[in-house]
Amino acid sequence: MSTAQTRKMNGAQKYPHLFEPIVLGDQVFRNRIFASPTGHQDLTLEGFTTPASWAYYERKARGGAASVTVGECVVSEAAKGADWHIVMDNRLAVHSLCSLADAVAKHGAVVSAELVHWGKYANCLPGNPRPAYGPMECDIAGLHSGTKHVRAFTVGMIDEVIEQFANAADFAKQCGFTMVMIHGAHGWLIPQFVSPYTNTRTDRWGGSFENRMRLPLAICDAIRKRVGKGFPIEFRMSGSESMENGYDIDYGVKIAQALDGHVDLIHVSAGHHVDDDAFSVMCPSMFRDDECNVKFAAEIKKHVRTPVATVGAINDPAGMEEILASGQPDIVELGRALLCDPDLPNKIREGREDEIRHCMRCMSCFSTLIRNGQYWCAINPEAGRELEYKHEFPRPERKRVLVIGGGVGGMQAALTCAEAGHEVILCEKRGRLGGSLLCEEKIPFKKHMMDYLRLQERNVKKTPRIDVRLNIEVTQELAKSMGVDAIICSIGAGPIVPKIPGIDKAVSAEEVLRDIDKAGKKVVIIGAGLVGCEMGIYLAMNGREVEIVEMTDHISDNGNFLHAQCSGTFLRKHKVNISFNTKAIEVTDKDLVCEGPDGARTFEADTVVYAVGQKPLREEAFALSSWAQQFYQIGDCNVPRDIGAATNAAFTIAHDIGRQFQE
Repeated sequence: MSTAQTRKMNGAQKYPHLFEPIVLGDQVFRNRIFASPTGHQDLTLEGFTTPASWAYYERKARGGAASVTVGECVVSEAAKGADWHIVMDNRLAVHSLCSLADAVAKHGAVVSAELVHWGKYANCLPGNPRPAYGPMECDIAGLHSGTKHVRAFTVGMIDEVIEQFANAADFAKQCGFTMVMIHGAHGWLIPQFVSPYTNTRTDRWGGSFENRMRLPLAICDAIRKRVGKGFPIEFRMSGSESMENGYDIDYGVKIAQALDGHVDLIHVSAGHHVDDDAFSVMCPSMFRDDECNVKFAAEIKKHVRTPVATVGAINDPAGMEEILASGQPDIVELGRALLCDPDLPNKIREGREDEIRHCMRCMSCFSTLIRNGQYWCAINPEAGRELEYKHEFPRPERKRVLVIGGGVGGMQAALTCAEAGHEVILCEKRGRLGGSLLCEEKIPFKKHMMDYLRLQERNVKKTPRIDVRLNIEVTQELAKSMGVDAIICSIGAGPIVPKIPGIDKAVSAEEVLRDIDKAGKKVVIIGAGLVGCEMGIYLAMNGREVEIVEMTDHISDNGNFLHAQCSGTFLRKHKVNISFNTKAIEVTDKDLVCEGPDGARTFEADTVVYAVGQKPLREEAFALSSWAQQFYQIGDCNVPRDIGAATNAAFTIAHDIGRQFQE
């Protein structure tokens, strides 16, 4: 028996519940790992899907997911909350949707469409002349600025919405989709009607629980009538909205009980999109525990006969198996985990769990989606570029490559070069691979980042074409003597030291992260960037009294604004205050003197820590630039940014070496 056959059999035997097929309606699902909806925004202005979006969803099917749900399929033009949504009432979308459905289905996955109406949040982008409608007349904050007046749905309009959902489901079926998901979670149209906090109507669509549930049940039944008995219908709900003026799990159980028998799968999420704290439940940040939302699905499972799915912060194969084996839900749904590693299901089944890239829950993917229109993962350089890397590239001309620096960028560069067939020498001045990020290995909410560094280190060390040399600082003479064709320099950066009196009495963030005992009971941190905020949370979790001072008026998020938002949630939870518009002036033996909006201010401190940014080691990199025909400077020694920037630059540049590109 071959090694591959042994691995495959062992993986299925090790996780029997995870790889047990399940039948919903007339559809067979090959395992219990579903790809939850994530909306891809590479669409036309008409809301038609494109080859790039087909490749994005197809990649998950190729990776082994049993079901792949296409996100943000709005049931009508009037239901859109943003510009880039698939519009299901435009029949001209048929060709593009058929192509998308085929791209997924041909790999053996069930393809589903997430049907959604944004309700009172529809048409709220600046300049949109369409009116917004919700259960009640009200004013809401616009998505970017100002307010929007919301009108109440008339009874006739509610009937039209029900028909739109049914039409959208029917259209999806015509286009080759083999399941639909009704999005009834996170504060969009359906939960706006279901929640007693947002629906105080007095007609048959409000006033009692039964009346508030009338809309979702009418939608489910109308879809069932249109698509037939054997076509699976999934309903996504928030088990709890997890916020003030939101419903709790007891009410969530009642919702699920009302849905029981009307759908084939109850998909239990949690949280809400409009509240920062509830958002970090809906889309769990790194500060929350793994599998933190399973409890909502587990409670609902006790009260319904319909199969139940769970979602949120699920990554670990053993954890998934235990969730299913213990009977909490019937299915696990993965969102960011499959963005980070779309091959996760196949790797588990083939016994290659140690090769999985575990999502760090850093929010990079969703932040870049909202800002740039693309999912760019911090540690999966193919994310957002699935179409580009769908087919094999011709093998490049073999080169001898020197990679200087064994951090996140250097390791990725070495691996990509070796995969392309190049001979690689990887030099690292420390005794370990991992670079400056190793200083965070004791931080509990960074465990998945450390998992990734260890994974990359294992991959590097087991790759025959990579010659790893530790405890070596590359000089001009050494680089010259190696006779390499290309140099990739990824030597990083060093901490910026504020030029203020007494700064020698302070310590850098890196020093404290390496050894928390260097921080006293009262700590003041200079700088509210992501490093300063994360360190503030870490120190507060370990019993320190922490204050952060920041000279600007906001957290400096380096582009990852959703992680900054989640950081703010946990800074508040751990009672870490940030004093904005406050400039550090002097460090003394017992405090930090600052200049604030109201003049001089002193912060008592046992320890002052500076986290004001990184200075790239450019001069050191420039000194090595002439010792090969090709020289590339990547990561923080170029411009200090983040893990994603370093990973993507390393992957792309290493991929280009030895290749001839033509227009």
